[in-house]
Amino acid sequence: MFSIKKMIITALLIALGIILPMAFHSIPNAGGIFLPMHIPVLLCGIICGFPYGALCGIVAPLLSSLMTNMPPAAFLPSMLCELAAYGLVSSLLIRFARTKNMYANIYISLIGAMLCGRAVYGVLNALIFRSGNYSMEIWTSAAFVTALPGIALQIVLIPIIIIALGKAKLIDLK
Repeated sequence: MFSIKKMIITALLIALGIILPMAFHSIPNAGGIFLPMHIPVLLCGIICGFPYGALCGIVAPLLSSLMTNMPPAAFLPSMLCELAAYGLVSSLLIRFARTKNMYANIYISLIGAMLCGRAVYGVLNALIFRSGNYSMEIWTSAAFVTALPGIALQIVLIPIIIIALGKAKLIDLK
């Protein structure tokens, strides 16, 4: 895929990373439940690769915070790191953790990135951003229990989108 095409897709996914959370935030705590900003970042990492996925993971929450105050400034640093990890890890796994099965490649990339991003989020909150006020119970609750609908949405929706884009020959699934 040409770099101009990757830049355009990244820009569109950054815009989606700003717009999609706005639709969800009319529901109380919907951001933490449905994780709407994660979807465009994971898509960008898988579709466009490195460094575009990581860039989308940094720019989308930053612009969203500046334009809509979502995420709030207090949560922005940890979210920037988490989403950058999603974009980075998904892009690296889709490129290097290859099997002969396209579906397996997508799921390895997606689930690996989701786990790494949540680990980055937990470690940075425990050591830096909320040091002393963060526990394993808080992390488990926020990253997995509360976010379970968003996790399910990502696991179902992202592969469907990627496969549909591939079948429409809008992206290369090799």
